[in-house]
Amino acid sequence: MKRITLASTFIPFILAMTINTLAQAAERLPTIPPSQYTEEQKKAAEEFLATRKVPVFGPFEPLMYSPQVMTQARAMGDYLRYQSALGTTLSELVILITAREWSQDYEWYVHHPIALKAGIKAEVTAAIADGRRPVGMTEDEEIVYDFSTELHKNKRVSDRTYARAEKRFGNKGIVDMTGINAYYTLLAMQMNVAQYQMPRDGKKLVRFPE
Repeated sequence: MKRITLASTFIPFILAMTINTLAQAAERLPTIPPSQYTEEQKKAAEEFLATRKVPVFGPFEPLMYSPQVMTQARAMGDYLRYQSALGTTLSELVILITAREWSQDYEWYVHHPIALKAGIKAEVTAAIADGRRPVGMTEDEEIVYDFSTELHKNKRVSDRTYARAEKRFGNKGIVDMTGINAYYTLLAMQMNVAQYQMPRDGKKLVRFPE
């Protein structure tokens, strides 16, 4: 499975977004200026910078209202985002599926270019954005797509889909894949609640009937 590094993809992308003006929350849970951080928030921000090598950004900004939750979420993401048993390419596929399921524009905005660079085909990401099952997926991508889609839509995974995933990725992979879906659902929920906005050059996902 192809792996991409944080240094080669994520940091440059975040720095570019900073130059282009990072998204700020709307009226709900507005981004807290660092000059107004409490001592707990300062500590959480320092740990974030030391670990991620960038200042607090994106979904972690509204989470800063509860620095303990932010720190725990960041720590979980450190593993699930960069070191999971799925590898970083397939994890990006999971993230896009989750972002689409929650119509989370910022999550898609950040991870779509990373997924393309990691090796996910543009036609696959386009189908996910449209709410269609992609054609031309690799076997691994099909397993991940079926597992993640069933989990989101049916709130469970069928025996057939589970068996394929277990055979390919093992029990650790099953737990990690479930964790990635859950983790990015958490971030999507937080940003949807906060009405967190994309940078000006972002394009919103089409909203599906509810």
